[in-house]
Amino acid sequence: MTHAHRHPPGDRITAALAANRLGVPAVAFFVLSAAGPLSVIAGVVTTGYAVTGITGLPIVFLVVGAVLALFAVGYVAMARYMANAGAFYTYVTHGLGRPAGVAAAWCALLAYNAIQVALYGVFGAASVPLLAAWLGVTVPWWVVALLAWALVVVLGLSRVDLNGRVLAVLLTAEIAVILLFDVAGLLNPAEAALPWQALSPAELFSPGVGALLVIAILGFVGFEAAVVFSEESRDPRRTIPGATYLAVAVIAGVYALSSWTMQVAVGAGNMAAVARRDSAETIFILAADQMGDVVATAGRVLFITSTFAAMLSFHNTSARYLFALGRERVLPEVFGRTTARTGAPKTGSIAQSCLGLLVIVVYALLGLDPMVQLFYFGGTLGGFGILLLLTVTAISVPIYFARNPHDEPRTHTLLAPVAAAVILVVMLGLAITNFATLLGVPGDDPLVIILPSLYGVAAVLGLAWAFVLHLRRPGVYIQIGQGAKALAS
Repeated sequence: MTHAHRHPPGDRITAALAANRLGVPAVAFFVLSAAGPLSVIAGVVTTGYAVTGITGLPIVFLVVGAVLALFAVGYVAMARYMANAGAFYTYVTHGLGRPAGVAAAWCALLAYNAIQVALYGVFGAASVPLLAAWLGVTVPWWVVALLAWALVVVLGLSRVDLNGRVLAVLLTAEIAVILLFDVAGLLNPAEAALPWQALSPAELFSPGVGALLVIAILGFVGFEAAVVFSEESRDPRRTIPGATYLAVAVIAGVYALSSWTMQVAVGAGNMAAVARRDSAETIFILAADQMGDVVATAGRVLFITSTFAAMLSFHNTSARYLFALGRERVLPEVFGRTTARTGAPKTGSIAQSCLGLLVIVVYALLGLDPMVQLFYFGGTLGGFGILLLLTVTAISVPIYFARNPHDEPRTHTLLAPVAAAVILVVMLGLAITNFATLLGVPGDDPLVIILPSLYGVAAVLGLAWAFVLHLRRPGVYIQIGQGAKALAS
């Protein structure tokens, strides 16, 4: 490393992430686990049907997948010029300037942490009935959530490739059971005619499809995280694009197929009513009818492990954002430290775990609903933040390439990013106007204003902090977004 002679050995060991640990499959496992396929199909898909009553979700998943693949063209092109665990923060800094970059970093921390802690709610709530059936005792949701939290603490401080192997096992089982459910649905159609209308582009013009687009994009949250692991990847110029495109293709294909076979099994006309009645249990009730209780129970167990895998993946992403900011001294320097033994971002991981513990304890003491008030509201808040960051990053990409010499084709640096940015701006507008629908609350509910406004507060605080650094610590300010290069100065 070019800066090796400038730091004592101990400093060097603890200020760098573990390099050369992850290949394309390992990074793809992190990304796909963050997306949580089974938890999306059981939760997000049925919610989409229940809330909107529109049967066009399969075609919407394919369209959103295409939009995100278009976004990824410029995103991964930019990744070839900077390997940095800060991802959105780094790209916005290089495209729109340092103040905008710090504002994006604050928004990213809010979004990823909101999703991570929200998952403790669904993990606890989904585990309680299973434990009651097996052990005959009903334990509070927060007891189970604390057990999951303790395991995340340990794995978060472990080698990143160990995390990758844990996620690989869980994800492989998860995809296998999803495909088993899909085959069962196809073999047991509710009606003679299959619901091909759900795959028709005409469905994209149904009234209320705006809410469906946003619900679909929530299902992809996490695909963008491949870049966060670029410093730990083998040959990031090849690994990151491969993992990103693979993740988008698998997610879009699995979601479209599963949301369609659900309609095959219950009938397109009955889909909304069944989803409203059975909610997240819809696919497990279908599985029990088609294949028996044992398979349905296995699905419920994998739903819980799917949630845990997503929880671990978002923990790793949040910890690496904190590391990227600490390394550049945008946050206190202590955040830019890793464990010498495993290369994991030590302080960032511990800080994220402390936040998780605090949220579980507060929700338990106040007796709040873990599913609605923690998982659904927290997940929606985080998903909206990721959509916001995708949009700002898409705008940043062509500006970066216009200012910097490169040998990328114009389709990668201008045409695809601009097209993606325009579409994402439209989707963001739909997300804001449909926020009450997304939350499932009346239009005059204070949460409709409060939750999206949190990103405005985070962005303003980020901008203010950037200007403070500019005035008080110009040496730190000039290094914003430089990643590992900042250590050389």
